[in-house]
Amino acid sequence: MYIFQKRGIALLITLLFVISITVSIGIGLKQVNSASKEVDKERFMLQTRIAISDILKILKNAPEIDYIVKNNSPEAFYAFLAQSSFIPFESSGVRMLVQMKSARSKFNPNNIYDSNKKVNEDRLESLKAYVSNYEINPTFIDIMLDIMGGIKEDLVYNSDIFYEKPQLFRDMIVSLEHFSEIKDFYELTYHENNLKNVNFDKLFYFSDNKDTSIDLNYATAEVWEMILGVQRYRAEEIVQGAIPYVKLEDIELQDDEKNMLSRFKTSLFEPYIEVKIEMVQDDYSAIVKFEYDLRQKKGINFSYDI
Repeated sequence: MYIFQKRGIALLITLLFVISITVSIGIGLKQVNSASKEVDKERFMLQTRIAISDILKILKNAPEIDYIVKNNSPEAFYAFLAQSSFIPFESSGVRMLVQMKSARSKFNPNNIYDSNKKVNEDRLESLKAYVSNYEINPTFIDIMLDIMGGIKEDLVYNSDIFYEKPQLFRDMIVSLEHFSEIKDFYELTYHENNLKNVNFDKLFYFSDNKDTSIDLNYATAEVWEMILGVQRYRAEEIVQGAIPYVKLEDIELQDDEKNMLSRFKTSLFEPYIEVKIEMVQDDYSAIVKFEYDLRQKKGINFSYDI
């Protein structure tokens, strides 16, 4: 009964959050609309900034988020994301879609290195085995290591990528665009296109934080397949389990799978969300993404496409 009560409270506060976010942003957009009759790029950019500011304020002050953090509740967090994952609305001629999801559902490959640039051999082995299963040469991962490993004093690298692309940043992989440079070099060098067999968008995310954990309640099938070294059907079986998992024992893993899982830093409650805002008005559009830390009440890693 206690669990159902907690889930009921989580659902109620989440519904109140959805209502508050639509009302607050709608008011903000109407204020901008009354301030100017001319629809132009500057006004649209102002509307975008106001929408972002409003969403950050709502996240910071939302009692439902305080409830999630105070109770360290995977159930409440799961209910919150389930109900807030897709919030569409329109106000003052602006169509907006706010999407929220876990920001810890994927693996950060930068964590193959520690802060001292030492390679975690177990994680490296798991990743190489994963790409090999899709007929991708493990040298692809060696190229990634070059990009993440920093400048070598002897200038000896695993590949020739820096001869071809000397301008590339080489302390970490910072974005999907940066990662695309690696994929392009690999395909041109090895003349094969097996990279298309892996959905890297569901496998990787990129952060300079070396201490991130994978939230097993949101881990994608691609991530489970990689960290456990299992077949795809087994990974999908785990994803479709009795989520949200509250304790590790809730996940029915075999002993060898538990051993593989221990190679990675994982958790069942990582209160970080990825927020995506899409706005459209007449001929203008914007996509804004950022990560929000529920504990620190702070947005980080903003990206804009306007």
